[in-house]
Order: sequence, then C-alpha cells, then structure tokens
Amino acid sequence: MKRAILAIAIAALGLSLAAGAFAAGEVKNPEQRSWSWDGVFGKFDRSQLQRGYQVYKEVCAACHALQYVNFRNLTEIGFSDGQAKALAASYEVDDGPNDEGEMFKRPGRLADPLPKPFANEKAARAANNGALPPNLSLITKARHDGPNYLYSLMIGYGQPPAGVKLGEGMNYNPYFSGNQIAMAPPLADGAVQYGDNTQATVKQMAEDVTAFLTWAAEPSLEARKRLGFKVMIFLLVMTGLFIAAKQRVWRDLH
Repeated sequence: MKRAILAIAIAALGLSLAAGAFAAGEVKNPEQRSWSWDGVFGKFDRSQLQRGYQVYKEVCAACHALQYVNFRNLTEIGFSDGQAKALAASYEVDDGPNDEGEMFKRPGRLADPLPKPFANEKAARAANNGALPPNLSLITKARHDGPNYLYSLMIGYGQPPAGVKLGEGMNYNPYFSGNQIAMAPPLADGAVQYGDNTQATVKQMAEDVTAFLTWAAEPSLEARKRLGFKVMIFLLVMTGLFIAAKQRVWRDLH
C-alpha cells in the first residue's frame, strides 16, 4: 500500500514538473554553425579572437568575469607584448599592502588576471536585480554544444509569443531554459567599432565573442590537435614497422 502511494506521488510530481516545463516553453536547439576550429586540422582565427576580446572588453566585462585569463595570455591571440602591456596598463588594480600596511592602486601588469567587474557575489547580485552573472571562463565547456549554444543565445532575443507572460525584469529567449532570461540583450548593431573595419552586426559580434570565449575555455586546443596528429603519425609508422618485423620473423621461421 505504501509503495503504491509513493508511486502515485512520484507520478504526480513528474506530471507537475512536465506541466511546468511545458508552460515555460520548449527550449530551442542551438543553431548549428561551422567554426574555424572544428575538425582535426581546425584552428582559431587570430583576427576573430582579437575582435572577440574587444566585444568581451567593451560589452561583456561590465557584468561577467573571465578570471582564468591573464593579460599575458592575450599574446596567444595575436597581440604583441607591447599591445598586451598597454591593455594591462589601461586598468588600475588593487595591490598591497605597502610598507604602511595599506592597499593601493597600480597600473595592471602582464601577470595580472583580467579584472573582475564586481568585488564579490553580493555586489554582483545587487547590481543585477538579484541575478548572478556567470563567470565566462569555461562557459563554452559548461554548456552542451557550448559555442553553438552561446552564439544562438546572443542572437536569440525577441518578442514572446502570444499568451506568454514574462516575469518582471525578464527577457524572452527561446534558447534559454524556461525561455526567460534576466540578462538583457547584450548586443546591438554597431555596439563596438572594430579596428579592422569589420561591420559590427549582432551576428558578427556574437560569432567573434563566441570564438574568443571558446579559446579562453581551451587555449591549448590547437596544441592538443597538433600533438594528436603527431601521435597518430607515430602510431601509423610503428604499426608499419611491427607488421614488417612480423613478416620477416615468420618468413625466417618458414
């Protein structure tokens, strides 16, 4: 009897969760795109990574941290040492204590991580109506089909369908769980001015910052692919040598 009651309760809970999910709206599958780093020989486009960093710096960094990237890492995406030093020095970072035991401000250095927009979680929530902007360091790894999901999310904002009521301060996005997201549309045409004269459309900026955040989540991707290719060549050569040795041994035995 108890088992039957428990089964009924579980079924009712499942139905209620399903009904809630249906009411919230079905999550749309991300748009599938072809990225330069796809495939065995794929690699990052350095110009795109630099544009993506610009979008992150001028748009995303106001709310989202990227704590695992240091200024010196920017040389890996095509910036020179001088450019990376200048980017670091454009920020003031906390340091100390000094000889008097006080904290002080100084220009950023190559060894410094990219600055966080908020001092702590409470400050971040207070500035965002209670929502906590996620750290973007591993965002493309933390989400299924990460690059496609991130790109689709940024271009997916729109008006809700008829009959769908948004919560206070929420925005409609079919690619986000529940179709409602606290983050306002982050991109708008012309939000940044690219130095290489690339037209800064919403889709272009979404592609560029997705590429940059994919690199930030796995900066060793290209090195890993090169190593994997070398390992495959080594294994093929060794396989050929073993086959030749086996044939020679068995030929002598016969």
